Amino acid sequence: MTYDFGGVVQTWPGSSYPLGATFDGYGTNFALFSEGAERVQLCLFDDRGKETPVDMVEVDAYVWHAYLPQVRPGQRYGYRVHGTNDPESGARFNPSKLLLDPYAKAVDGQIEWGQAVFGYDFGDPDSVNDDDSASSMMKAVVVNPYFDWAGDRLPKTPYSESFIYEAHVKGLTARHPGIPEEIRGTYSAIAHPAIIEHLKRLGVTAIELMPVHQFVDDSTLQEKGLSNYWGYNTISFFAPQNTYSSKGDRGQQVEEFKGMVRTLHAAGIEVILDVVYNHTAEGNHMGPTLSMRGIDNAAYYRLDDDDKRYYTDYTGTGNSLNAGNPHALQLIMDSLRYWVLEMHVDGFRFDLAATLAREFYDVDRLSTFFELVQQDPVVSQVKLIAEPWDLGPGGYQVGNFPPQWTEWNGKYRDTVRDFWRGEPQALGEFASRLTGSADLYEHSGRRPVASVNFVTAHDGFTLRDLVTYNDKHNEANGEDGKDGADDNRSMNFGVEGPTDDLAINTIRARQQRNFIATLLLSQGVPMMLHGDELGRTQRGNNNGYAQDNELTWIDWENVDHPLIEFTAALARLRRDHPTFRRRRFFDGRPVRMVAGQGLPDIAWLRPDGTLMQPEDWESGFGRAVGVFLNGRGIRERDYRGEPITDKHFIVLFNAGDDIIEFHIPAVAYSPKWDVLVDTAGEQADTEPVNPGSTVRLPAKSLIVLSEHGLPEPAIDHSVAASLAALTDSTMPGHSPKSELEH
Repeated sequence: MTYDFGGVVQTWPGSSYPLGATFDGYGTNFALFSEGAERVQLCLFDDRGKETPVDMVEVDAYVWHAYLPQVRPGQRYGYRVHGTNDPESGARFNPSKLLLDPYAKAVDGQIEWGQAVFGYDFGDPDSVNDDDSASSMMKAVVVNPYFDWAGDRLPKTPYSESFIYEAHVKGLTARHPGIPEEIRGTYSAIAHPAIIEHLKRLGVTAIELMPVHQFVDDSTLQEKGLSNYWGYNTISFFAPQNTYSSKGDRGQQVEEFKGMVRTLHAAGIEVILDVVYNHTAEGNHMGPTLSMRGIDNAAYYRLDDDDKRYYTDYTGTGNSLNAGNPHALQLIMDSLRYWVLEMHVDGFRFDLAATLAREFYDVDRLSTFFELVQQDPVVSQVKLIAEPWDLGPGGYQVGNFPPQWTEWNGKYRDTVRDFWRGEPQALGEFASRLTGSADLYEHSGRRPVASVNFVTAHDGFTLRDLVTYNDKHNEANGEDGKDGADDNRSMNFGVEGPTDDLAINTIRARQQRNFIATLLLSQGVPMMLHGDELGRTQRGNNNGYAQDNELTWIDWENVDHPLIEFTAALARLRRDHPTFRRRRFFDGRPVRMVAGQGLPDIAWLRPDGTLMQPEDWESGFGRAVGVFLNGRGIRERDYRGEPITDKHFIVLFNAGDDIIEFHIPAVAYSPKWDVLVDTAGEQADTEPVNPGSTVRLPAKSLIVLSEHGLPEPAIDHSVAASLAALTDSTMPGHSPKSELEH
């Protein structure tokens, strides 16, 4: 509740720390940074919209502060900041514009678009507009920081055991029939047993939520009848998005978010937030004045060196946050710590993270931001995932982030898509991606888990659309089809869009299984887009950023149940067998098996059962390959110090258009092999495969073989002729070994 103060507000000096509005059980401390301000007014609003301004007279190190003993949680407020309005020097102060506290913990309402929220007159960007924006502005809300966490503990799942599920709060839950209608599309819906059960069934260990920081629905989309559905238009780095709250936006959204986290943690599921610190919703010099622009434009934003009226834009959104400024850096770090300490989240995925590495102009791995993260005792201990690119010069930085970070591996996505659609490419590239991308991460001391592997993400085709469309179909976005990626690396198998052709639908279904199996059997950390396991389609739209409707919401009434079961089975296979989630890279060296002999930890096979040769890797025409994975060659130990051992596996891939008879090596003490996975469905419930026999591998299919059983080891030097003789210098990205090590 907010109050009518009758024009009389008691104020005490208060403290310059912490920034924002902090309720201590008695009153509220307000603190705002602005280096260029000449006067700052705290503006309190009652329930009828009546404004009571309070001058903040105390200033320490450019932080304006006051303590108000009468102010309680639920109080709405904003700021008016007085100072020079001289865009050419980077100053855009305008006290007629009510400003949102950058440290607001909750936000009430939405922007009402119109002239009032812009600092210039429409048609004249160099003018000054003095219309009062208060009635058109969202307001910050004082929140109650106290919450019963009921002994909540972060799951702290190791990367090597993680399975990430990228999801949208509304898109995942808006159409779920098992969730009460009044909470669909909200934080409470994510915590509903129906969603928890589905995530547990899949074996998901972490849900990565698309942006939940308070964002703005920009006017250009609203004019088209669209909205900023994805949420990559942040205006507040501390406040949970109020439209995802089922209980209200006067602080209830904070409590509801915390309740969601507590429930997910109780189920053993981590919460990772997709965060957008690279830019804000204020846009370029033609954008509105909502918060940081009017508080201290030059401190918070990167401005053009030649003309400070304009903004440096590495993000494609109009502005870039000034990560080289200590106050902007403090804002980011304070926000990260807040979400970990107060909201109990388990990690972050940084949108366009390369922008945060631009301390001056070029991307710098050693920029101040990364140094701060490295030494921070809170932020350094959670999962840190970079989207390792932006739109600026040299912005594609896959493999170049510091050792503490993991990365969305865009090269994995592209290579796996190309392999399964049969594009000419070196098989060595595919092998590198499958085994953790040592070529990208090993040089910086990182492990396979540095690679967050994905085939699809929110930006692009869904998995079903990837095998259904050759071209994007984005007409609904109102941009004449110019938006969205053109390089989709997709394949429609002869018909664009849905079809009744049984043969095409069969191969499309198989191809989806191929992608899921490849993802979950690859070394690294798998990430799946929500709904891919259900057969979700966006009808060929590969850029659903503006589609807050049934095009992007999951249709839970029409799901692919066999695909759900397949996904869950592959996740179980990964979870149960450390062979598929090693913490170290393969090196190709023999592992001691019996006296005097050894098997390599990995070996690559041609369809005739012989070793891959150097020319095979680089031919660019190979469509089939097999890989032997040594379950006793993991070279890792459990928490008791005992060696981790597993079964041996052979995985066979055929991305070609013809059936292949794949020869299984016949060697001394070679096991029989069980068919665990067959994406073509032909080998189910078959007898074990004998060494020396062949396995029929249909076009566009994958088979996983697991050792059926091994006899007791015996000392027999004929083992030297075993499958282990597959040590060779032909494995891309690994240490060359030409002879068996004894």
